[in-house]
Amino acid sequence: METLLKDLRFGFRMMTHSPGFTLVAIITIALGIGANTAIFSVVNTVLLRPLPYQQPDRLMVIWEKQEQVEQESPSVPDFLDWRAANQSFEEMALARRDSVNLTQSGEPERLLVRQITANFFSTLGVTPHLGRSFSSEEERTKAPVALVSDSLWKQRFGADPTLVGKSITLYDSSFTVVGILPANFQFYTPADVFVPLSFMPDRLKEEREEHGGTIAVGRLKPGVSKWQAQADMQNVAASLEQQYPKTNNTVGVNIKAIHEDMVGDVRPSLLVLLGAVGFVLLIACANVANLLLARAAARQKEIAIRSALGASRFRVVRQLLTESVVLSVAGGALGLLLAMWGADLLLVTIPNNIPWVKEIILDKNVLAFTILASLATGIIFGLAPALQSSRPDLNETLKEGGRGTTSGRHRVRSALVVSEVALALMLLIGAGLMLKTFSKLQRIDAGFNPKNVLTMMFALSPGRYSDSQKARAFYKELDQRIGSLPGVEAAAFTTSVPLNGATVTTVLLDGEQFTTYGEQKLTVQSSVGVGYFRAMGIPLIKGRSFTEQETDKTPLVAIIDENMARELFPDKDPIGEHLRLNEGTIRFEVIGVIRHVKHLSWDGDAQSKVRFQMYTDYNQIPDPFFAQVTGTMSLVVRTSSDPSSVVSSVRNQVNEVDKDQPIYNIKPMSDLIAASMSQQRFAMLLLAVFAGVSLVLASVGIYGVMSYSVTQRSHEIGIRMALGASGGDVMNLVVGQGLRLVIAGVATGLAGAFALTRVMSSLLLGVTATDPLTFAITSIVLTGVALGACFVPARRAIKVDPMEALRCE
Repeated sequence: METLLKDLRFGFRMMTHSPGFTLVAIITIALGIGANTAIFSVVNTVLLRPLPYQQPDRLMVIWEKQEQVEQESPSVPDFLDWRAANQSFEEMALARRDSVNLTQSGEPERLLVRQITANFFSTLGVTPHLGRSFSSEEERTKAPVALVSDSLWKQRFGADPTLVGKSITLYDSSFTVVGILPANFQFYTPADVFVPLSFMPDRLKEEREEHGGTIAVGRLKPGVSKWQAQADMQNVAASLEQQYPKTNNTVGVNIKAIHEDMVGDVRPSLLVLLGAVGFVLLIACANVANLLLARAAARQKEIAIRSALGASRFRVVRQLLTESVVLSVAGGALGLLLAMWGADLLLVTIPNNIPWVKEIILDKNVLAFTILASLATGIIFGLAPALQSSRPDLNETLKEGGRGTTSGRHRVRSALVVSEVALALMLLIGAGLMLKTFSKLQRIDAGFNPKNVLTMMFALSPGRYSDSQKARAFYKELDQRIGSLPGVEAAAFTTSVPLNGATVTTVLLDGEQFTTYGEQKLTVQSSVGVGYFRAMGIPLIKGRSFTEQETDKTPLVAIIDENMARELFPDKDPIGEHLRLNEGTIRFEVIGVIRHVKHLSWDGDAQSKVRFQMYTDYNQIPDPFFAQVTGTMSLVVRTSSDPSSVVSSVRNQVNEVDKDQPIYNIKPMSDLIAASMSQQRFAMLLLAVFAGVSLVLASVGIYGVMSYSVTQRSHEIGIRMALGASGGDVMNLVVGQGLRLVIAGVATGLAGAFALTRVMSSLLLGVTATDPLTFAITSIVLTGVALGACFVPARRAIKVDPMEALRCE
């Protein structure tokens, strides 16, 4: 221990004796460790931290599985049969997404609701922070009770502890709050309120073909594996298929661990970023190793004297490693501060669909990672210089004016530069692929004009608007009021807005019979107002649009997209033809054809199975169904300027029509488009930052090696110039040496990128993981920057004075 303390004291003295070297080394290490710590904090929160449930490894999500759908929400009757017949789960619960208006204690607000079975929280192993959970009796009797989320409790009710036992108004009824949930509770998407599943509409509770956004979660019995549960549940599904062949034909079960199911979509991008930032740290290590090698050359005589006085090689290596670890720990401390700042920046750029994204903190796991990374970094970048410096040639080094041997050290420095270039090129290629993907995403033809378009959502109270005539009157009056506002060019209601959800159904030609699932023709079906296509900027290709003459008393009409027109009517004009939806007998006459719209996803992947779009006039919905179909609608407003400028005017008009009617999800169409590209944007921005840092570090590394080489070879260069070598010859000599290192690094980097970029395939669109143009351009850019780094030392080399270089030392 005493020897270690001496080594540490000596290491600190060496740092203070070379402040320039120390500052550069610490900043380089801090960049690498800070970036790694910031990304690891995200990975730790999302992928590594245990879910805030009791024994989360025993929690499984149970999905229905059909021929072409791996994950389908189970119907309530199927779930009840699963729960009764399975032998693998200790408990099984069901939850369903919903939303409801809160019309008390301030402005009306739309809340996200989870309708749950009474054993939902006991299945997860979660206890309310205040109060209690539901009882089975409350679920059975449809008792009006509710659990409130911590965020709603604090934001809406001021964290009032007496809220438990009080009433709030939901579903136009008074609900008693029985509990407040913990602050860290989340189940997939956040929810504001939880109510018993008995408040689900009767049709969803009773029909096996109704899959209303439900999620089934189960807790495995002790000792039961996921695979045993899968086999057990598959037997249950097979039994249901025999009992209900019409609804459960080819319906199986897909069981997934809950953590895997929650983070499955974001895991690839986070792992890619963690690997990329690891490359940055390796480049930083190589740079600092080169700095230590350069400093070791200046300390040759000191080390030789130590060895001559009896210091063993192990003692010298330990001293030098201690110095490098001291540097890395100092760099790690600064890196931790950078990570704290970087984590705040990550929260701004990170997609909102990443679970627990708002809970990213630098906890003990992140701190342990930083400490281990700092120690490992110090050993990694200090080992090669220590081993090289611990074997001095005593005769040559201690000789008066001796230069010592540098060939081995030069080979190590060259190898480090080649590694830096290779790693930097792999990062640049990754960033280039993401940049090209993002560029293609931005150039996608959406089929509509998103500029100056505002969207918002309405959910009518089922109690006050159960009468279809009242609902019709509400939408008609509001449509007229908003359409006449200053700055509004067009406005219309719709059941779905592009990139914000949709109803998918089956379309049939007139006279065509319903087919099996795999042969169905799937379409997005939207009920829209008269001015919808003008408000969205969707061009009409042929036929006509909807008019005010379309009512629930006139023949039903529809407008289809160009894809449906081309594929269903390849040899004739679709105008005047008739279509049906699902197995219904109601016929719609085609009156127009419009452009195909990017409706389900911006990149088009989700539309590979849902190729068509069909629009009907919501004014033609029959009275018995109008209130049900239009219970939740979106409003699309096209403005002449910034769409946010009309938000307050629209809100005032809504309040004048119905002061208790909330509007929510108020977003410009451009925000919905940006959200659909958020994952690619996040990966692109971070990879671009990492690639830029790696390019700078690699350039600095090349500059350092070439500068050191010129210093070491000044005697040789002086002789060459004395013998008649021109400045151009010397320039070619130095740049050629650097170019050989760069070419070796580029070749290595291309091979590595060819293998590693394949893991990015899920993030790419319209770009292959081995895109030749990206590989070529990034290689040229890196080579050009590297040659620029060689140019400065080369310029210094041609200014060497031969007489000064040849003077006897």
